Amino acid sequence: MKTSNREKTYKIALVAMFAALSAIGAFIRVPMPMIPFTLQLFFTTMAGLLLGGELGALSVGVYVLLGLIGLPVFTGGGGFAYVLQPSFGYLLSMIPGAFVTGKISQTKSGKPGWIRIILACYAGLMMVYLVGVPYLYMVCRFHLDKIIGFRVLLVDYFLTFMPADAIKMVLATIIGHRLIPVLRKTGKKAVKEEPKETKEAQPAE
Repeated sequence: MKTSNREKTYKIALVAMFAALSAIGAFIRVPMPMIPFTLQLFFTTMAGLLLGGELGALSVGVYVLLGLIGLPVFTGGGGFAYVLQPSFGYLLSMIPGAFVTGKISQTKSGKPGWIRIILACYAGLMMVYLVGVPYLYMVCRFHLDKIIGFRVLLVDYFLTFMPADAIKMVLATIIGHRLIPVLRKTGKKAVKEEPKETKEAQPAE
């Protein structure tokens, strides 16, 4: 079944909106050593919940790409050189994080329960840490020539952020549980309202 033009436009608008929200989240921040506290993770998690795995990851990917080409949408600016920042691994990891969150939360009914949603959020969060923390270590070790011990890595860049990130996941679960059915219903309505194409008159044989 071919995707209608209205459905394509609807999906593009959602991807663009969450890419913009991710950028906005970068500037709602609390300064911390090396990795500032921001609302990016909340918005990228919401992208996975509301858009699904593929579109959620695409929206975060668009956001990261915009920053890499030079737009100042990251917390510390933008540009390709940002890949050498210790925090870039967390930005990069939000792409698979949104994908995992979206895939786990998706159901045939379009109305996932509380347990499925919160598990999806935390699975996405774990993906962020699994990519972000090793990336930070590699940049510090091989680019900044700064050796970080396992204990410091665990405490300062995992356990320190976990309480705040846990709160974000709870908020995403509450809001996502309310909005997922609404967004699914709106999406179906947008598709149904696609005007039918008039068939061309068949030439008489």
